[in-house]
Amino acid sequence: MIDLNVLRDGVRWRPVAAALLSAALPGLGQLYNGELNRGLWFFLGFALVGIPGVVFATLYAPSALMAPLAVATAILTLAVWLGAIFDAWRNARDTTQPRRDWQVSGLYALLFLAGNASLYLGLAGGMRAHLVQSFVIPQSSMAPGILRGDYLFVDKRYNCPECKGRVARGDVGVFVYPDDRTLYYIKRVIGLPGDHVVIKGRELFVNGERLSGEETSEGDRIFVVEQSGGRKWRVEWSKESSAEADYTVPPAEIFVLGDNRDASKDSRSFGYVPLADLTGKARQIWFSSGESGVRWSRIGRVVE
Repeated sequence: MIDLNVLRDGVRWRPVAAALLSAALPGLGQLYNGELNRGLWFFLGFALVGIPGVVFATLYAPSALMAPLAVATAILTLAVWLGAIFDAWRNARDTTQPRRDWQVSGLYALLFLAGNASLYLGLAGGMRAHLVQSFVIPQSSMAPGILRGDYLFVDKRYNCPECKGRVARGDVGVFVYPDDRTLYYIKRVIGLPGDHVVIKGRELFVNGERLSGEETSEGDRIFVVEQSGGRKWRVEWSKESSAEADYTVPPAEIFVLGDNRDASKDSRSFGYVPLADLTGKARQIWFSSGESGVRWSRIGRVVE
């Protein structure tokens, strides 16, 4: 026979309730068990391992270690979360202490909202606004270097008074699309304020310097190596392409091109981009998926 009094006093259902609370927010189940200090440490561990760990892996670790550290951070964060759930369930099962006056549903709801707000609006929001943000590529305008279905970490410490990263030719930048400020675009910076940009056929010149180099042919596509300031990248043209254009970049603006020159909507169509709208620099591919599934060989690749 079920002891209804025990159920009402919360001894039998307490482990399940404690586990569910810590599943909703690490540390909340410990608070439910009356273990305030234990709950705070689980919450701090979850908060300080997850988001700061991703920031360190993507912005400060060597490029070769970015993907392994990001995976390790995700595993460690999951371990803290699952550990909080198990710890809350085990301790609630082993204790029969009565519920305290302050242990009411309204308090747990308030702490759940406050805790998640601090995590996702505070830490995560600050990270996305000022440090690093993830973007998924929906089109192939940056092929062959960046493919549709690539997920990129973008460094937001870029192009601002306090930032160390200055805008340079060859950067793959993320900016606000001039014709629709609700959208972000990703293109390569080719011309800086005052630069003279000339396109002749498949050749690119900036201030009289030829950026285009070696050409290779694959089917009906031509791949050209471009370089500037010691940096190299590959761009793609069709064999039929024959462009003639001349641009002088105005002050406080930049000229951008997609690497897939025949399939890119860029400064050749929507004009120059205000320098102030350049908000981030693509750093590394952290995940990639195409029609054939996960493209494992692209994970961790540095954006050139």
